[in-house]
Amino acid sequence: MSEGNTRKSLECDDECARLARNRKLALALNIDPEAHKDDHIPYSNDTLKMFRENVKWGQTQEREIRVFAADENEKRLRFKPMPPHQRAFLHSLSEDFGFDSESVDPEPHRHVAVFKTPRFVMAPMKTLAESVRIRTSAEASSAPAVETQKKLQANNEIYNGFLLSNPRFGLTLEELRADCAASLDSTPGLSYDISFLPSEEIVIKSRPASSSTVISSSAIEAAIKALKPSLSASISSKHLATSIQLCALDNSLNITRREMDDPANNGGWSQVAAKAAAPRSAPRQTAVGEKSVYTVLGSKLRDAKKKKEEMKKAKESEVVVDDWEEEMRKQEEAEEKAVSDPQSHQDVSHGAHDGAIIDERNSKAPEEKETDVEVSKQKMQEHDLAEGGRTQLPADAAG
Repeated sequence: MSEGNTRKSLECDDECARLARNRKLALALNIDPEAHKDDHIPYSNDTLKMFRENVKWGQTQEREIRVFAADENEKRLRFKPMPPHQRAFLHSLSEDFGFDSESVDPEPHRHVAVFKTPRFVMAPMKTLAESVRIRTSAEASSAPAVETQKKLQANNEIYNGFLLSNPRFGLTLEELRADCAASLDSTPGLSYDISFLPSEEIVIKSRPASSSTVISSSAIEAAIKALKPSLSASISSKHLATSIQLCALDNSLNITRREMDDPANNGGWSQVAAKAAAPRSAPRQTAVGEKSVYTVLGSKLRDAKKKKEEMKKAKESEVVVDDWEEEMRKQEEAEEKAVSDPQSHQDVSHGAHDGAIIDERNSKAPEEKETDVEVSKQKMQEHDLAEGGRTQLPADAAG
């Protein structure tokens, strides 16, 4: 029966000896190797940054340096000539390993030489690729925390100015200062600088009135908060801008905090009120005796329609004459005859008048006709009596 592999042992090679030395060194220096396997990164930020730019080439250079570190007999390592940015990576990586390095020879033969020194103890346990993965995961996990911290820092900044959104077209800083002078001058000890931002917004930043005036940041914030209602009323009444809010400004007029960004102002009526709403006006009441524009417009349309209908009827009633020259001649003859015979014209007129009277009498009611007959009979009797008297008078005179 063969012993197999139960009693065989592997010979310790160079890597095994290196690991044994590292364990002894860790015990001597009281270093826990397990503590350096978690999130510890033994490389500088510059080394990791340059390694990320060219990972494949960086792994090749790291492998050569690790082989050099594992060989106890090698004291110096020379690299081939390379550009300055690649030489910078080798210098940074050698520093992380505990080696000394220098660039030798002029261009284009300039290269990096690495030397072992008493500072060198052991090669880092983690490779560059492992360190990059640890750094990436750490940045991803800490990103929300960093963002939250930035928001907290922004919310803790003190308000020191106002932000005017959507200013009136053509508004100048001089006009704005003149219109808001009454409000801005009501805060003693403070002065205000008015400036346009590249976003076409306007900022009003507060500052002490003089260099000798000392005002705390909290006092400035309280003062501008008390000033906001009157300043907002002035801006709204004169239509200088659509909205105004508190803000925090740095020396370069960068806005580091806005009133609308605060959690207390997110959502709700405060945000709705800050938006530029269309101005509303009460419906205009029509005065007594004043015609509405809709009434006038309707009457004009009605008159135009009526006129159009009349023209249409007149056009339909027109008689089209085949021979207009003959018609004109007849009209001229009728006019000449009327002028030369006025008596006949008068008779015609009287006849027409009498006909009109007869028509009028015929159109009267039966009662009116009976009354007219009685009146006519009475007039005839009076006429006969008068005629009889006249006949008798000559007879008497003759006797």
